[in-house]
Amino acid sequence: MSARSYLFVPGDRPDRFAKALRSGADAVIFDLEDSVAAGQKQAARRCVVDGLAEPRPDGPERWVRINDRLTDLSLADLDAVVRPGLFGIVLPKAEGPGAVLELANHLTTRESAAGLQTGAIRILPIVTETPRAILNLAGYERVGPRLAGLAWGAEDLSAAVGAQTAREPDGRFTAPFELARSLCLFAAAAAAVPAIDTVYPAFRDLEGLAAYAARARRDGYEGMLAIHPDQVPVINAAFTPTAEDLAHARRVLDLFEDSPTLGVATLDGQMLDSPHLAQARKILARGG
Repeated sequence: MSARSYLFVPGDRPDRFAKALRSGADAVIFDLEDSVAAGQKQAARRCVVDGLAEPRPDGPERWVRINDRLTDLSLADLDAVVRPGLFGIVLPKAEGPGAVLELANHLTTRESAAGLQTGAIRILPIVTETPRAILNLAGYERVGPRLAGLAWGAEDLSAAVGAQTAREPDGRFTAPFELARSLCLFAAAAAAVPAIDTVYPAFRDLEGLAAYAARARRDGYEGMLAIHPDQVPVINAAFTPTAEDLAHARRVLDLFEDSPTLGVATLDGQMLDSPHLAQARKILARGG
């Protein structure tokens, strides 16, 4: 099953690493970008290297969000963190498949130097943080098996276009940013990878988070970014199929398997065809 929850932890706060790794998150992202001040980048990098050490087989995936745009700073990040224990790289401000392919080339060189198998390190790009990124959302299927999903974010994009806010008073996104969210979902589906929804910044509002995550799953998202350990159980619950979901999906699958030449079927008064079968298979896969 793909990761449901991706928990950020600032790379210069090693005192928070253990709590993040014990949070129940499917993936922990050691952050070297936005949550780390410019003067703390090197110190954060050293802390993250220690945080990647001694990975436990039963622990979460360990990711690192490097600094953006493959600058000297981000290349130094890669030099430091590509080593055993790293599961993947989160690439911020990805402005199209070309940026991810460029990162993949850098990873191949560093994997070899670290004694890792080529392709061992996965990539999760954040694909909506600049206007150019929005215009280059097609073609991520070209990236290949390193691509673990597509994530989106609103804050950098909001600043880039000069929006006063990205959200309505009730917390929902305004029209331009709802569009970015939808385009990320479609781009991920076209690339056949999970779509990962953005953070819910009101980390104490767990009820609001539950409602937001439920809408995300309804819409087709398969996971979500988190900024606080308390958000993790809510997100995991939202993106885990319920017993009822699994039972219904099994009934749909059984119906079509019992009659393999059937194109259209009826179950509980509802007409079913191939899209319903595909959805049932997807639910059962996520349920293990």
